[in-house]
Amino acid sequence: MRRVASAVGITPMAIYRHYADRSALLNELADAGFADLAARLANARHAGSIEERLVRMAEIFLDHALEHPRLFELMFFERRAGARRFPRDFKTGRSPTANVWAQTVREGMERGELRDDDPWEITFAMGALSHGLIALYLGGRLSSSAARFRAFYRRSFRRYLRGLRP
Repeated sequence: MRRVASAVGITPMAIYRHYADRSALLNELADAGFADLAARLANARHAGSIEERLVRMAEIFLDHALEHPRLFELMFFERRAGARRFPRDFKTGRSPTANVWAQTVREGMERGELRDDDPWEITFAMGALSHGLIALYLGGRLSSSAARFRAFYRRSFRRYLRGLRP
């Protein structure tokens, strides 16, 4: 909390007027990250085939992660009180980012571009692929440039989507 206070030019005690503790501050940061990511997804042009749209959404996640790696880790990899849990919170529409994915998956199933299945499980599995690859890259487990990783990420995502075709 002292480092945060110093970084924003206030006293550590001033932070406690707004946040009860470190956990509350981190939750607020994660929520702001999710709001930003949800806005990016909502503002993206959603035209083309379902596959093209889902790949574009995956690239938005990747862009966000590469621009804000520590925030991305906080949002998706840190245990936090109040963090959404699968399946309960997702299937009740509480995930502002996954809701967009699930709607697109559902639409793909309705249009016959994706085989009929549970759209939330597919959404969660796509997220796991995306987040897993991103985590490996951010953790230094892939020896490639950002451009090569981006191409690998896109190919991997397309391979997964091909497996969902009817």
